[in-house]
Amino acid sequence: MTKSTDIRIVDISTNLQNILYRTPMKFGGRVVTDVTLFNVDVTVETRDGRRGSGHGSMPVGNAWGWPSSVEPGDRTLDAMIRLGNLVASAAGQLEHYGHPIELVHDLSHDYGKLTLQIKEQMQLEESIPRLAQLVYASPIGAAINDAYGDALEANSYNLLSREFMNRDLGHFLEGKLTGRYLDEFTLRTPKPTMPLYHLIGALDPLTDSDIEQRLNDGVPETLGEWILADGLTHMKIKLAGDNLQWDVDRVASIEKVNLETQPRRGCKQWWYSTDFNEKCADVQYVLDFLQQIQQVSPTAFQRIQYIEQPTNRDLKAFPENKMHDAAKVKPVVIDESLVDLESLELSRDQGYSGVALKACKGHGEALMMGALAQHYNLFLCVQDLTCVGASFLHSASIAARIPSVAAIEGNGRQYCPRGNEGWDVDFPEMFNITDGAVGTFLLNKSGLGYRSS
Repeated sequence: MTKSTDIRIVDISTNLQNILYRTPMKFGGRVVTDVTLFNVDVTVETRDGRRGSGHGSMPVGNAWGWPSSVEPGDRTLDAMIRLGNLVASAAGQLEHYGHPIELVHDLSHDYGKLTLQIKEQMQLEESIPRLAQLVYASPIGAAINDAYGDALEANSYNLLSREFMNRDLGHFLEGKLTGRYLDEFTLRTPKPTMPLYHLIGALDPLTDSDIEQRLNDGVPETLGEWILADGLTHMKIKLAGDNLQWDVDRVASIEKVNLETQPRRGCKQWWYSTDFNEKCADVQYVLDFLQQIQQVSPTAFQRIQYIEQPTNRDLKAFPENKMHDAAKVKPVVIDESLVDLESLELSRDQGYSGVALKACKGHGEALMMGALAQHYNLFLCVQDLTCVGASFLHSASIAARIPSVAAIEGNGRQYCPRGNEGWDVDFPEMFNITDGAVGTFLLNKSGLGYRSS
């Protein structure tokens, strides 16, 4: 059944923006020093003639989405850029009308063919993995959803019911949640505020003694300075995953800084998440880590809210990496593993108890995985890809609209504050952190909520 609110894509354009990091970030054994943003602008038209424009943006994130052992970083970056432009071109050639989530879902069936085209064109040693495909297509989906809301002069999160969608969730999820729609699993208004997860990278200084030479650029440089400046209550800790003593010492040292600093601002409650970026050999490493943390720093152990993707992202290739025992101690969430319905179901079989949603895996994909995770009563969190500007606001809007998500991640202000310039004027409470929280109440404009004035 067609609807007068269905849209078609009238025009689509893309551009790239490269921004140097303020300081390098290390994760999973890799160091990143800059970001390339893929920006997308779209114009859409409804069946009844209303037009709207939308914007989407996302870091390419090739070091995270495609950590290749055979292709150098410049090649993976180039391949993902080429793929993004091909997907944008394919989106512009869609002739049919539909809800934006439906249009992007239809478009996703072409990713494999377009990926093969790039592989042959560049003579790549390996295909672009599914995660990297999702990353580069994500700003296209964001722009289309944003334009849809603009055309209907409404927030796009309020356009997810059967009144606006032609297909129910069962269509996208192989019969699961048949007869139900995304409006049941999202909020009609964003949460007013949400705690912000501050990232503590492996290279980040905790105290003055860790700094060889200060930047003196007006931005905090040590963990203690960040705590006092932003009132931090939630911290995500990047760990090695292959050096147990270092990991235990790192968490204990971070807790020591908090114990010394938080009382100065009258704070008694703070929390951690731990991210091994797939580097743990097996679940026993995670169990040993938790046991030793409990012995060395009991208060740090109590503050760990969840553990993120400890072992290899390829769940099929490593079926022995089951998380049942670790999940009895703390929630264990998949991140890099989550690329489709099959991976979510497989993670549950292997003992994972939570899901990390990311805007960089696609707007509709995040909402659908979020809906199914709520149905399964899984632990839910929303993380970013060192997102800046519109991409961070998009990520935050997803977190603010999913009921069970308690906090959001946002580290762009730490590593790449230049990318927030301009956006921080229009959305000050989202970039100027007070009491460790962001003002997600601002994300209530038409489209995806981050429309700039």
